[in-house]
Amino acid sequence: MAIITLGLNHQTAPISVRERLAVPQDFVVNTLRRLRDLQGVEEAAILSTCNRTEFYCGVSDRSPESLVDWIAHEQRVNREDFQHYLYTHTDSSTIRHMFRVASGLDSMVLGEPQILGQMKSAYQTATEAGTIGKTLGKLFQHTFAAAKKVRTDTAIGNSPVSVAFAAIRLAQRIFEDLSQQTAILIGAGETIELTARHLTESRIGELIIANRTYDRAHLLAQQFNGFAISLSELPQHLSRADIVVSSTGSPLPLLGKGSVESAIKARKHKPMFMVDLAVPRDIEPEVAQLRDVYLYTVDDLRNTIQESMRSRQEAAKQAEEIIDVEVSHFLNWLRAQGATSTIRDLRTQAEQLRDEALFKALQDLKRGQDPQQILEVMAMQLTNTLTHLPSTQLKHAGTHERHDLIAAARELFQLKDPN
Repeated sequence: MAIITLGLNHQTAPISVRERLAVPQDFVVNTLRRLRDLQGVEEAAILSTCNRTEFYCGVSDRSPESLVDWIAHEQRVNREDFQHYLYTHTDSSTIRHMFRVASGLDSMVLGEPQILGQMKSAYQTATEAGTIGKTLGKLFQHTFAAAKKVRTDTAIGNSPVSVAFAAIRLAQRIFEDLSQQTAILIGAGETIELTARHLTESRIGELIIANRTYDRAHLLAQQFNGFAISLSELPQHLSRADIVVSSTGSPLPLLGKGSVESAIKARKHKPMFMVDLAVPRDIEPEVAQLRDVYLYTVDDLRNTIQESMRSRQEAAKQAEEIIDVEVSHFLNWLRAQGATSTIRDLRTQAEQLRDEALFKALQDLKRGQDPQQILEVMAMQLTNTLTHLPSTQLKHAGTHERHDLIAAARELFQLKDPN
C-alpha cells in the first residue's frame, strides 16, 4: 500500500479556490466514507482549515488521477478550475509533509501551534468515520510525536505569531488606542479565542462575541469580560463595531454587502475594520467595495505575519533537522511492516509441518511402536521437510548464478563462511 497526499494550501492557491475545495466539519465523516469507498483507497483522512485542504490516503495505486476526479465530483468543481493548484506527495514525501505541517513549518505563520490541534481533530474524525487503518494511524501518531519534539526542542513557538495576532497588530495600526474601540468577534473556536485574548491584552474597550450557539459564546465572553449575542442578533449590534473578526465553519457567508452597508450608514460612515479568517469566507468579498470599510482576508495578512516571523527562522532550521530524523524512524517502521506478513506465513507453514509430524508420531505411539524409533524418524522427516524447498531453491540459484540469493541465504540462516 502506498501513502499519498493530495491538496492545496495558501502557497499554491488563492482563497477563492481554497474555499471551493474546503470540507465543512459537519460533512467530513460522510465525505471520508465516500472517499474510502473509492476503488483503490484503503485508508483516508481529511485536513481542512482556512489555509489548506489535504486528503491523506492509503492507496493501492499511486496515480492521483482518480482521486482528482473524485474531488471534482464531490466538491462540484470543474477539474480545470483547481487541478493546477494541487500538489501531490507519495510515501516518504507524504511522511515529511505531514511532519512539517503538524510542526507549523508549512503554515502561513511559521511555527503556529493551532495546526497541530487541527491535525489531531482530523485524525479523530477519521477514526470515528472508520477510515483510519494501521498505516495511517501509526503515521498520525508519529506525526504528533514529531511535532511535540519540535515544540520541545526548538524555540519555534516562543514569539507570539498567529493570524489572530497579525489581525490585532493590523488593527493597532489603524486605531491608535484600542481602549476606545468596540470589537465584535464572530465564532467561538480556537482562532476567535486567541483573537479575544490578544484584544484583551491590548485593552480593547468593549468585546462582543457572536456565535450560532449562544451558550458557547457566553462561556467565551465570560473569560474576557465581554458579552455574548447569538448570530441572529448580529445585525442589531454590527453598527457598534469598530473591529470585526470572523472565523466560523459556515459554508455560506454570514455578512453580506447589504447588512454591512446598513451598519456603516448607522455609524455615519465612521470607519470599520473587518478581518475574515474563515475559509469558506464569512464576509462577502463585495463588502470590500464599500467606502469606510477595510476588509482583510487571511491572505492579506501575509506581510504583517512576515514581519513577526524572523525570530522563528533559526528555530525552523533546527526543526527541519529533527524532522529528517523522525522521517527516517518512520520509514524504518514502514519497511519492517513489509516483512511482517512474510514472517507470519513462514511461521504458519512451519507450524503446519510440525503439527503433521506430531500427529503421525502420536498415531505410531498408539499402535505401540518403539518411542525412540518414532522420535528419530519424526526428527529426520521434519528436518528433511523443512530444508527440502530452500535446498531446491538454492540449487536453482546456483545453476543460474544468483549469487545474491545465495549470499542472502547465508546471512538469513547465519551460516558460517566456508572459507
